[in-house]
Amino acid sequence: MDIDVSFHGDHRRIPALARAAEERGINGFFVPEGQNDPFISLTLAATSTARLRLGTGVAIAFARTPMTMAYSAYHLHRISEGRAILGLGTQIKPHIAYRYGMPWSRPAARMREYVHALRAIWHAWQTGGVLDFRGEFYTHTLMPPLFSPGPLGFTSPPIWLAAVGPLMVDVAATAADGLLTHPLISRTYLQDAVVSRVARCRAEAGLSDEPYTLAAMIMVATGRTDTELRDAIAGTRRQIGFYASTPAYEPVLAHHGWSALHDEARALTKTGRWDELESLIDDDMLNMFAVVGELDRVRVELRERFAGLVARVSLSLPYPVEDELLLSIAEALP
Repeated sequence: MDIDVSFHGDHRRIPALARAAEERGINGFFVPEGQNDPFISLTLAATSTARLRLGTGVAIAFARTPMTMAYSAYHLHRISEGRAILGLGTQIKPHIAYRYGMPWSRPAARMREYVHALRAIWHAWQTGGVLDFRGEFYTHTLMPPLFSPGPLGFTSPPIWLAAVGPLMVDVAATAADGLLTHPLISRTYLQDAVVSRVARCRAEAGLSDEPYTLAAMIMVATGRTDTELRDAIAGTRRQIGFYASTPAYEPVLAHHGWSALHDEARALTKTGRWDELESLIDDDMLNMFAVVGELDRVRVELRERFAGLVARVSLSLPYPVEDELLLSIAEALP
């Protein structure tokens, strides 16, 4: 099981942190799309390393057209000499429609077409062939030679899709090269709703023998002192509460009989009571969705929970953490 770090902090730390991660044998460096553009952040990591896999974890697909996304991912892949992984997610309707000002409809069907469009664009660039993609949501039929980046000399970036519910899991299983779970994940939901479904979908599509990557983003709450651990647990409770308020993640709660948590958390966010989300998450919920404890315990539990289920684990630490502690946790799974 490969281990990746997920970085959320100041971009000025990226070159040194990426180099240190590579030197210490960590496999991948992922950057989510939040306050900053992940492609710019990953370019800093690309120019500071030689081996580390570099992934968007995730980039928001529907915030960009397939053509815009194709250029960004292809360029990062070229700069890193073939080390990029394009992790894509849908986000939710309010963000796409009202933050990004982009169209939203039938996200699973749109994402399937989005991936096909990306592949068509990259194929045209790699081969010099005619671009002629015509879909229900996207049309790409113009690619003058002046605007084609040309072939890479190696394969185009692999595409991983973030998926939680059954429709998007089906899309990820059959249209993408891998699936990246959301951090609100438990071992039983991972096994029952993701791993087994991906295997079934790929078998039905005749894809069982094709390479495929299952990667899990895992929340970890740990620290080297009692104060660090206490702060990490508080931050993780807040993050679980925030995720619980989002309708897209309610199936994970329902899997454990906690649908009422979604209603409570959503009611708090609608009235601006964000600081109260932490109080909704009891110890059972905390330990179901996060690996919690001192560093040695975390190392053991990460293996026990996820070895054999996924090929990669990306650490998600939803609280301020020093780079050295982040790297120490990642070294738990050589």
